[in-house]
This record gives sequence, C-alpha cells and structure tokens, in this order.
Amino acid sequence: MSSQITPLAERRILRRAEVETKTGFKRAHIYKLIKAGRFPKAMRLGVRAVGWDSTEIDQWIADRLNERK
Repeated sequence: MSSQITPLAERRILRRAEVETKTGFKRAHIYKLIKAGRFPKAMRLGVRAVGWDSTEIDQWIADRLNERK
C-alpha cells in the first residue's frame, strides 16, 4: 500500500451515502466487507452517525484498481 499524503483541505469525513456513491456498494455490502476486515472502518461521529476518512476510502479504491494490473 502506498502512503500518499493528502492535503488537509482535501481530507474530510464522508457519510455513508457518499461512500456508497464512490464505491458503487450498498450499505449491507459495505458493512459485510468491514466485518470481514476488507474495507476501512467507520468512525463514530455521534450517537447515530458514522463517517469514513476520505483518504482511507480513496486509498481503498486505488488499491482495488492496482490489483487489476
């Protein structure tokens, strides 16, 4: 896994809908991958809110694309 530093201005917390859009996966599949240790874990934002680090999601997507090569 390559370590790329993302400028702080570009790094943000993604909510589930954004993660679904970026990955093409629905909620149930995302949580299934998390449980299997194959997707970045969400961070707790509040009592009923979670989010994902945008750089972790971008890196996960990049890693999947690199596996195709």
